[in-house]
Amino acid sequence: MSLHQQPTRVLIIDDDEDDFLITSDYIKSIDEGKFVIEWCYRYADALEKIARREYDIYFVDYRLGAKTGLDLLKDAIAMHCEEPIILLTGKGNRIVDKEAMEVGAFDYLIKAELTTDKIERCIRYALERADSLKALRANEQKYRSIFERSKDAVFITSRQLEFKDINLAMSELLGYTHEELLQYTLFDLIDGEGLREEIRKAIETNGEVNDMEIVIVDQFKEKKFCILSLSRQYDGGQDDLQGIIHDITNLKRAEKITLQAEKLAAAGRLVRTLAHEVRNPLSNIHMSVEQLEASGTITADDKVFLEIIQRNGKRINDLITELLDSSRPTEMRYRPVALQDVLEETIKIARDRVTLKQIDIQVKYPQVPSIIQADEEKLRIAFLNIVINATEAITTADGRIDIELLPLGGNYRVQITDNGCGIAHEDLPRLFEPYFTSKRNGMGLGLASTLNILQAHRGVVDVKSQVGIGTTFLITFPGV
Repeated sequence: MSLHQQPTRVLIIDDDEDDFLITSDYIKSIDEGKFVIEWCYRYADALEKIARREYDIYFVDYRLGAKTGLDLLKDAIAMHCEEPIILLTGKGNRIVDKEAMEVGAFDYLIKAELTTDKIERCIRYALERADSLKALRANEQKYRSIFERSKDAVFITSRQLEFKDINLAMSELLGYTHEELLQYTLFDLIDGEGLREEIRKAIETNGEVNDMEIVIVDQFKEKKFCILSLSRQYDGGQDDLQGIIHDITNLKRAEKITLQAEKLAAAGRLVRTLAHEVRNPLSNIHMSVEQLEASGTITADDKVFLEIIQRNGKRINDLITELLDSSRPTEMRYRPVALQDVLEETIKIARDRVTLKQIDIQVKYPQVPSIIQADEEKLRIAFLNIVINATEAITTADGRIDIELLPLGGNYRVQITDNGCGIAHEDLPRLFEPYFTSKRNGMGLGLASTLNILQAHRGVVDVKSQVGIGTTFLITFPGV
């Protein structure tokens, strides 16, 4: 038998020196073992030695004066003692035996029945078991560290998707505390019954979910776009599910911004082509009118028709100029400005229109100035377009527009909410497209120009709307 390459350090804790000598003789008589044996007979000294972690194994007598070996065992476990503790008694007692094993003793031996073989087997099994437990704890700590430090949300649920454990990233993603999330199920957080049913079927059929795109709603009712993976794990007879949620909200926003930018660029190319093709024949028309006027052969009736041609030609030229201006990148002159000031100026400009429609405007700003790098004039135009759209969407007598400025870490979010007619779900993706409009006489350039300005300020735009309830524009700017 080879217990360890190094001598095994043994501490015998017994208030009877004779019993200590007997136990130590049994240990010394083990043929293949190398041992360093020490004795301790005071309870307090024993706890101090255990705390210093100087020994590989402990033999503890049940009788220790005013206290018992069980008391010492409990105190040692409370100090996170990982070395094996063997409880010794003068007589067998099933109740003591059971309690000792439940508290954490590695074995329970009766002094009268001790033999060299029994001691040797006890020490060998205890040390092997202790090594196994230490390895298990090390692995558990390693995987717990991975679990806790993961940037993705990692969790464990029951088969009914009730949360049993979550990591910090899960709590940060959803805005709930660990304890709050343990009161929820995964289905409580997923937006859409169709998604929930799809997950149920995947678990029942395959026992797992692989890279499913889902939408979850956090504590603040914000929707997060995520990728979900779930798989079964069997632990102690329990059939649980372990899962990972990867947040792709920023990726989705980036894709949306890229798509919007591509649409604006394509529209700009189209406008420049059309402007070139239209202005050439338009110039010929203008020159022809000038030649006719200079010829002196124009009658009074003909002059009326020429004026009509001139007015409409000018109107076409003005429309082309407006289209070209809307498609050109906006030149910005940035300086530090407070969003509160920009919003207040916007409200002043829109005040007459708001007053005429008897719309109530409510504002809510933080006391500390929200400073960003901005072209104040251009940004005011962007906000004004949104506020004017909100006033035009309100058709009831109880019209209301709420403008709120919220600090978000190092960023700032402007929320402009109206209780107007709302935007149809199918129209939301096209809201910022040039020339798309639901207004009878609109050209569809106002919001396209607004998006150009906001993106030039590195603003991230999101729109939420429900028909018959209202619309909210959310614009997030990076702070200085």
